[in-house]
Amino acid sequence: MRILYIEDEEELGTWVCQDLTKRGYQVTWLKNGDEALEYADDYDLAILDVMLPGLDGFSIGKRLKKVSPSLPIIMLSARSQVDDKLEGLEFADDYMTKPFHPDELAARISVLLRRFDRMMPSEVKIQHLRYYPKHYQLFHNDKNEEIILTSKQLQIFDYLLKHAGQIMTKEQIYESIWEEDYFEGDKTLMVHIRYLREKIEKDPAKPAIIETIRGIGYRLKQ
Repeated sequence: MRILYIEDEEELGTWVCQDLTKRGYQVTWLKNGDEALEYADDYDLAILDVMLPGLDGFSIGKRLKKVSPSLPIIMLSARSQVDDKLEGLEFADDYMTKPFHPDELAARISVLLRRFDRMMPSEVKIQHLRYYPKHYQLFHNDKNEEIILTSKQLQIFDYLLKHAGQIMTKEQIYESIWEEDYFEGDKTLMVHIRYLREKIEKDPAKPAIIETIRGIGYRLKQ
């Protein structure tokens, strides 16, 4: 995981970089935000100090979010006033007050990476399929061609993959994808699963990837 860190305090910057590097992260440390936008698409998370020379952290953060909306941002500041936190959280995904413990920063980084799916591997192999989660692209290895899914089919596939090996109920899947209550007897999910199987299964009549758990829901098998 690659982290963009912008901090002008030499001692704190050195300490944070050393700690995060020990935890396995690749850290690029900048002491001002002049070059920040050039790095936006190259990193999985950004950590910004509020008080910086030139553009402040709030201005840099807003610009980063504009060019890369999916980039998670953590703001760091010695300013603990509620107004400052509210301003930061208008665009940032977390706000930490200095001083802080390195374990807390690491925990918050981990939470954001999971929330934004940044910890998902770049490529996932599922039997005769290969999937690129960050680009939402699915390929058939035997045919060496991309499988084009509808938006809902892709959401269902991606959701089941994130819970691979787990039995997911119809309610869980439906309410996560459609963001509304599931009513027993609704055939919407079943229809989407059927069409999804026709695209990804070698034999849709005998599905080997998306398994039906009778009376409960579905399970993706790798």
